[in-house]
Amino acid sequence: MIPNLIDKIGDWNPQLLRELKGRLKFFNVAIAVATSLLLQLVVFLYQFREFPNDQYPLVGTYCHLRQVYELQQKEVYQESNQSKIADLSSFLSKNFCAQNEIDWQLWWRDHWEYIFLTFSVIFVFTLLVAGTYLLINDLAKEETRGTLNFIRLSPQSETSILTGKLLGVPSLIYLVVLVAVPLHLWAGLSAKIAFSYILSYYAILAASCIFFYSAALLFGLVSRWFNGFQPWLGSGAVFLFLFTTMVLASSYNRHGLNNSTAWFRLFNPWDTTNYLFPNLFHISNGSPLKNYQFFYLPLGINVVSVVSFHLLNLGLCSHGIWQALKRCFRNPQASIINKKQSYLLVAFCQLMMWGFALQFGKDDYRWDEQVGQNYILLALYNLVLLLSLIAVLSPHRQDVQDWARYRHQEVSSHKSVWQDLIWAEKSPALVAIAINLTIATIPWLVWLSLTFVIDANGVKTLLSNDIDRFKALLVIALSISLMMIYATIAQLILLLKTPKRSFWAIGTLGAAIFLPPMILEFIGISSWKYPTVWMFTTFPWVAIEHAGLITIFMALLADLSVLALLNFQLTRQVRLAGESATKALLAGR
Repeated sequence: MIPNLIDKIGDWNPQLLRELKGRLKFFNVAIAVATSLLLQLVVFLYQFREFPNDQYPLVGTYCHLRQVYELQQKEVYQESNQSKIADLSSFLSKNFCAQNEIDWQLWWRDHWEYIFLTFSVIFVFTLLVAGTYLLINDLAKEETRGTLNFIRLSPQSETSILTGKLLGVPSLIYLVVLVAVPLHLWAGLSAKIAFSYILSYYAILAASCIFFYSAALLFGLVSRWFNGFQPWLGSGAVFLFLFTTMVLASSYNRHGLNNSTAWFRLFNPWDTTNYLFPNLFHISNGSPLKNYQFFYLPLGINVVSVVSFHLLNLGLCSHGIWQALKRCFRNPQASIINKKQSYLLVAFCQLMMWGFALQFGKDDYRWDEQVGQNYILLALYNLVLLLSLIAVLSPHRQDVQDWARYRHQEVSSHKSVWQDLIWAEKSPALVAIAINLTIATIPWLVWLSLTFVIDANGVKTLLSNDIDRFKALLVIALSISLMMIYATIAQLILLLKTPKRSFWAIGTLGAAIFLPPMILEFIGISSWKYPTVWMFTTFPWVAIEHAGLITIFMALLADLSVLALLNFQLTRQVRLAGESATKALLAGR
């Protein structure tokens, strides 16, 4: 039977068979099973330190007489009679709850619930942290030994190979967890936890594993320069993320989920697990997910909507990561995503960030005020996202040279230059960055066009006045022009012949983005005192309230002039890069 099963696994996924044969040896399996059984015994016995013995107090949680003596204590303390207080305290310290007065059924229920919740936490950390470490470490070893290139030459598909890695590399971790699942399931049912809730937890745990393991594989493929430090860096980042989000989930903070940052909490399993099992973190007000909203849709009204949205988010993000994995596995030099995928990514991020920014607050804020409270977060998210896309999409010199020199020889030569700039991977990324900026700007334009305020007479009017609205539009245009300037600078640096162009581009953009505002703050030039100066930094929107309309307009004209000059130089460099060697020699270059 076992040989037949092995043959079926080999026929379905040869890479999985290779991984399982290398790991599921007798000694490794014995250690994994023994570790799981020992852990189960320790967790089961640990709770017995609070076993109600012959000296269990009368006011203990599980004593039937508890309410009677607590009522007496309350009455005595209200009288403030010190002698009666002393007598009652002496009586309670010398007398204990009889065994027949202990609620054993409640004690065992809480005991099983403790075991269930303890293993729920252990499963998350064991699977996500240890599994992430093993996957990244395996890719690092394969890269060092040179076997990863051999696997790339395999006729198997990328999906088959990576699935085999994902299922086979953490197989011993799976075994440790699977051996503990029967006790975990039995404990949950004994604690009167609904079976559907337990299955929902397993579904969330499985989806989290797929997401984090996929991200670990991608990190292992694109982080070869860390020289063996990748496993500790990746697993440490996952551990820090899980620990931080567990601390956040263990404290009831309704407003922590009432802004655009709520989307990032969907990537941790704690909030949804706490929603399923309210005693996980002993929060008196229950899970804050009860107030969860997405574009005002009340997601937290029932378990189905909470779990479904959590799984949908992890599923979509995992699918996106797998598209990047397929690109990077066969060709390590390829960019993580192409231009078409970048448009979908930006649109998806805008949908999620704006969806969680628009929620009913404590005082039922209007939607325009909610966006006003989230605009700094939204702007920062988009800044990080678009800068990342500039780094990912901008091609290097050789790619641009190939595109410019051989574009007319391709079969699809009937395509226009603009079509190539929008879709082709080796073409300069300026047009693609502009399209992504447009996608990110559309929600802001909708907000500005529909925003209103209520005056003293209770009449809805436009946002302050038309001048303020026009100022906001100019600042958006100013931000777009700055991002285009950064994208052009990055592309120009990547076209140089100097070595380590990527590091030069990152350093230059980092200095251009962060040094000016840091220097201005250091020398005391604040945005509210000198708004004109801040109009020329990366963060012009911090000075919009204090800047005049003419100031913003002049800053925009200056940025557009710089952008035009940079693009003129970029066009010239691309044309020169596309010249043949013979033509360049005849021209004296």
